[in-house]
Amino acid sequence: MPIAKQNDILSPASYLQGELTSTTKHELIDGRVYAMADASANHERIAGNIYSELRSHLKGAPCEPFGSDMKVRVRDNFYYPDVLVDCHFDESEPYYTQSPVIIVEVLSRSMRKMDEKTKLIEYLNIPSLQECVVIEQDVADVTVYRKSDDWRSTHYFLGEEIHFDSIDFTITVEDIYLRVQNEDVQAYLAEQKAVEPE
Repeated sequence: MPIAKQNDILSPASYLQGELTSTTKHELIDGRVYAMADASANHERIAGNIYSELRSHLKGAPCEPFGSDMKVRVRDNFYYPDVLVDCHFDESEPYYTQSPVIIVEVLSRSMRKMDEKTKLIEYLNIPSLQECVVIEQDVADVTVYRKSDDWRSTHYFLGEEIHFDSIDFTITVEDIYLRVQNEDVQAYLAEQKAVEPE
């Protein structure tokens, strides 16, 4: 878990003003700011793969994807998901949204506890949210929580497809892990190559 930058309780307005000039991104949780950890190459590959596929799928649609520089506001807390989709973005607040329909988080060792506990609980209480995606980077495992399924978790693995009803979008787990370097992906690609016709 990241260390709080300071002990002073910060207001949302002060936090937002500070983020405009900060060279490091921070999340605001219960009035305290937490510096964001650096992302690995695999983390960036996964987030980039999903963002790219969503951007292509939603081209010309009212819904649009945002990358890791867009904040989500939940009450007076602010988080930076890795990817999100918003269908009713409020242009009067250009630096954050309160109405995502999909949120994607790629897990890392340093942020796992916060991502799977604090942030996930917060996200699932956003009224507009329909689907929340949590992705492992060290193994090939994608967990999807759907509002339509009472937020029960469903796991997806290499060789499977994931459909998002909120934006009628389907992506394969293989596409999510494109170029990712971990044992699961390497073993899967080796298996696929072994069954290819000569």
